[in-house]
Amino acid sequence: MCATCGCGDETGTRITVPHEHPHDHEHPHDHEHPHEHEHPHDHEHPHEHTHEHPHDHEHPHTHEHRTETVTLEQKVLAKNDLTAERNRGWLAGRGVLALNVMSSPGSGKTTLLERTIADIGGQRRVSVVEGDQETMLDANRIKATGCAVVQVNTGAGCHLDAEMMRDALTALDPEPNSLLFIENVGNLVCPALFDLGEKSRVVVISVTEGTDKPLKYPHMFAAANLVIVNKADLLPYVDFDVDLCAKYARSVNPDLQMITLSATTGQGIQQWYDWIAKQ
Repeated sequence: MCATCGCGDETGTRITVPHEHPHDHEHPHDHEHPHEHEHPHDHEHPHEHTHEHPHDHEHPHTHEHRTETVTLEQKVLAKNDLTAERNRGWLAGRGVLALNVMSSPGSGKTTLLERTIADIGGQRRVSVVEGDQETMLDANRIKATGCAVVQVNTGAGCHLDAEMMRDALTALDPEPNSLLFIENVGNLVCPALFDLGEKSRVVVISVTEGTDKPLKYPHMFAAANLVIVNKADLLPYVDFDVDLCAKYARSVNPDLQMITLSATTGQGIQQWYDWIAKQ
């Protein structure tokens, strides 16, 4: 179990290239960084005391457990950050621009990527890492565009992490000087904590989700470089205030850039392509 958010461990993670057999973390790792899988999930924290002492006096166990939990979380994130830096170095060495695209389920991430690949794929090689708990549905949609894609199924996990990303890079092997989109698991909480080695983070929300998303999920918006407000074609039919949403978002991240567009109709989409070109 992930000590940071409580989601499932990597034993249920599958890395799959569409139309090839899935391999459960047994594929070779050509990266220079090691693959020991030393997950700190073996209860390294000192919970093996036997409690042989009588319980007729008070012990400060609450504080001890809190300290142990925080320490273990720090170890998990420190290990993840180290792997993320190695991923970042590997990507930079190849000149690959990696963008971590995050959102809640149903915001339109996959539709946005399909349109982006169709519009700019002829100008620059594009590949995609798809993250979902189960199914190959989104990977197959991306595959249909002619784009190279690898699917990461996290099982009970609610986010991608740097080790999954490293394994996905091994399977995908993106071309030098290409563009790599990472479509993270649909979740506005945990993905914000886990650096994958990306260059920038993009958060997609849709006008059907509510204006107050940045206030409800501040960590995600604080970690973002760009927020895309998608499904702008539905604005006449829903109660969503774009300006107020931008105000809320910048209250947690003053430097945040925001773009309003419709991946379906193409409204405002050029702003997205211009932003990518500047990265």
